[in-house]
Amino acid sequence: MNVVVLGAQFGDEGKGKIVDLLTPHFGLVARYQGGHNAGHTLVVNGKKCVLHLIPSGILHPDVICVIGSGVVVNLPELKKETQMLADDHGIEVGKRLLVSGKAHVILPYHQCRDSHSERQRGENKIGTTNRGIGPAYEDKFARRGIRVCDVLAAQSMDSPIADDIRRNTRACNQLTGSNLSWEDILEEVMAAARWLRPMVTDVSVYIDRARHLGLRILYESAQGSALDVDHGTYPYVTSSNPTIGGVFTGLGIGLSAVNYVLGITKAYATRVGEGPFVTEQDNEIGGLLRSKGEEFGASTGRPRRCGWLDTVAVRQAIRVNGIKSLALTKLDVLDGMEVVEICNSYFIDGNRIDEVPEDTNLLPQCVPDYIPYRGWEKTAGIREFRLLPPAAKNYIRALEGICGVPIDIVSTGPDRADTIIRNRTKLGLR
Repeated sequence: MNVVVLGAQFGDEGKGKIVDLLTPHFGLVARYQGGHNAGHTLVVNGKKCVLHLIPSGILHPDVICVIGSGVVVNLPELKKETQMLADDHGIEVGKRLLVSGKAHVILPYHQCRDSHSERQRGENKIGTTNRGIGPAYEDKFARRGIRVCDVLAAQSMDSPIADDIRRNTRACNQLTGSNLSWEDILEEVMAAARWLRPMVTDVSVYIDRARHLGLRILYESAQGSALDVDHGTYPYVTSSNPTIGGVFTGLGIGLSAVNYVLGITKAYATRVGEGPFVTEQDNEIGGLLRSKGEEFGASTGRPRRCGWLDTVAVRQAIRVNGIKSLALTKLDVLDGMEVVEICNSYFIDGNRIDEVPEDTNLLPQCVPDYIPYRGWEKTAGIREFRLLPPAAKNYIRALEGICGVPIDIVSTGPDRADTIIRNRTKLGLR
């Protein structure tokens, strides 16, 4: 059983915790897209660990973690993350982390161009993290990017990629008025090659061999479906495919390598950055959700916009990704609320619609149609479904009916142990 874990909202759904929870039942965890703009926050035995590039499975000994070709890699940040794991958590990455030689790298001129582009947009800014993700993907698809395998070939100032770095740096300086040094960038790349080399492999071949050896594989996304460059709230999206297609292109695997798709959704909704958010509560309720849920970006620290759960968007994620069941996270954040609401459909000019409009320019005109549900006192820390308050069970069952798929995992707190697993067999768990 090989399982994909992906976000069914705008990212920040708690994928890291779910991957960490499931990892002991798998031999390999593979990240297939995104960059260090994604942050997965894990809490194990009360200790917090935030990962940006390395798959969440790294916290478990003997599990191999893979970064696929669909990921864009900031090399200094990758090194910093491996050092953090060693210093703060006693985890030596060693030979347990593998990086695709085909993955593209983020360089300082990408970050410079990212910030410049946001400034140029003014009030129409997208709300990027200014970490160079978009420009790195832009160079990749314009066929002028630099890959990990190119980095390994960089041995001197006359290396094959020297001309590329010189040209890209000068173009960036001319565009933005910056004063980046291409020599410094190349020196940084050559230094990275020395520590990176033992990690680099052909990820497609490695995963194929692992499958044939009987290793179970967990595929991990960054961001969420509503931020997908093809199926999200364009142009307020990320620059890659967090949806199911990204698994295959970002790791070099075929359809037979995936057996099950698990979608992750919060019991409410959040969004970081700009863009339409139909169920946003820019009021006391939104502030309460932000405060109780500690809704601040793991990568940027930015406060997240908060609102009620939008099942119109979740149903789209289920359809686009072939999601078989959901993991519902942060149920405990709704504890103590008198009324909990679910958006079941939208209205545009008085006409009801049950799907996200294909023209996402219409989203700001959408008025949410809410169904109210009675709240409950406490779910925090509960680890058996039968012990949940009746109103919380009713909320979960209502979501299953509206979304059309079962909720097989319920998270009732940030710690790994604060979790209800309702169907272990379906997920292939021991």
